[in-house]
Amino acid sequence: MDAGRPHQTTTGDVTGTEEEAKKKAAAARAANHLPEVRLVTLGWRWPGKSLTANTIIGREEFHLERAAEFCVKRQTEVQGRQVIVVDTPGWFSAQDTPPSYKGELVRGASLSPPGPHAFLLVIPVGMFTDVDRARLEEHVSLFGEHVWKHTIVVFTWAELLRTISIERYIRREGKDLQWVLEKCKRRYFVINNSIFEEHPQVGQLLEKVEKMVAEEGGYYNPGEMKNEKKPVEDNQNTARDVQQLGARPKQSSALSLSKAMEVDPLPSE
Repeated sequence: MDAGRPHQTTTGDVTGTEEEAKKKAAAARAANHLPEVRLVTLGWRWPGKSLTANTIIGREEFHLERAAEFCVKRQTEVQGRQVIVVDTPGWFSAQDTPPSYKGELVRGASLSPPGPHAFLLVIPVGMFTDVDRARLEEHVSLFGEHVWKHTIVVFTWAELLRTISIERYIRREGKDLQWVLEKCKRRYFVINNSIFEEHPQVGQLLEKVEKMVAEEGGYYNPGEMKNEKKPVEDNQNTARDVQQLGARPKQSSALSLSKAMEVDPLPSE
């Protein structure tokens, strides 16, 4: 009899520990819960950036035209939160981004006052090169160095990996992609944009945003950018002579899908 008691007690302790951990996790989520979540999407012309914005909103509000020149703002309610999403113009992979596009990109941070809680930096699964890193750094730096405190990398087209985990993919891509993740403290999320309407991942993404806000102490303040004195015109394109799109997924199916889903642009707001 005595020999069996420690085993029973241990089992009970394990169960109790798991329950306690679940309660603590639920309490942390409740403590971090924001009544309003403000998001800005950033990325190339076709990495699934607007698709990700549509996934969060739960309907097709952001169109996928290549010539998007203006920010578009939409909002919805998700699990008791008001969620505001600003989709910004995508930058070019193989040529200079016009100053007017850069100015509009920066304006996206001021469209959800007092400032966005998170920048969702959308990166498609595929080859990520030093050119991609340079282009990404060039455009993200328009918001100032402190933008990284409020940035989460969102990987799209992850279904192309098939049996490869996202962790293995990150290791395989090497130092350039890892540099990006280190800049935002390895905060990343993998999203499936093939699911429409109610999406089980959206709540998880918002919880990740809320956790980041709690850890970093608030939202991005556009006013801080002015103190860094980095005019849009001073950001030079370090990849001017590149001829190929660096952020292209390795399989052509993703590109074909993105082209097939292009629609007429929404009127600018």
